[in-house]
Amino acid sequence: MPEIAGDHADEALEHAKDALRTTLVRRRRQQDARRLATSACGIARQTTDLVASLGLQAGDAVAAYVSRKDEPGTHPTLDVLHDAGLEILLPVLGAALDRRWGHYTGMADLAQRAPNRPLEPVESDGGPELLAQARLILVPALAVDDEGYRLGLGGGWYDRTLLHAAPDAAVFAVVYDEEAHHAPLPRAAHDVPVGGVLTPTSWWTQGRRAA
Repeated sequence: MPEIAGDHADEALEHAKDALRTTLVRRRRQQDARRLATSACGIARQTTDLVASLGLQAGDAVAAYVSRKDEPGTHPTLDVLHDAGLEILLPVLGAALDRRWGHYTGMADLAQRAPNRPLEPVESDGGPELLAQARLILVPALAVDDEGYRLGLGGGWYDRTLLHAAPDAAVFAVVYDEEAHHAPLPRAAHDVPVGGVLTPTSWWTQGRRAA
């Protein structure tokens, strides 16, 4: 989908994104507990395979996130990565779009700082520059297309955050299988594409997705 300039075009783009978000969020809320649990286990398996493929070893840094209720579950993934000796960075959400990171040491050490926010480390260990240490970055998305453009919840936190990633970092959007779209998603000039997609059943880098 081509980028469109102008105030009216920007407004139309945001309306298109919001309408798609509404549809995708509604679909996620219809999932039952069994599928959520199965998907979480699948995400852990696929992440383990991806980590091995990238050659990551104990001590290497991975930036991830704590999934919320209807998202593809990352809780098992965090424990698997932690048990493997990887350094795990999690977002610490400050005021407005403040971008900070803290280390994952276990689910028991996370807290919910405000309603409707994901669990996060109690304290931050560094600002946005800390992301440059991560060799693998897992980011949430409601959908992602074949060019790597993702649709998030809005606000642009990750679009700004990913500007601090190392040039050779592997950046993967985590979605359910049906949320990986062949057709282009609505996008703005400031949207930052990811380099790969990870689902409960597979992962691939952009341009290498099976038909």
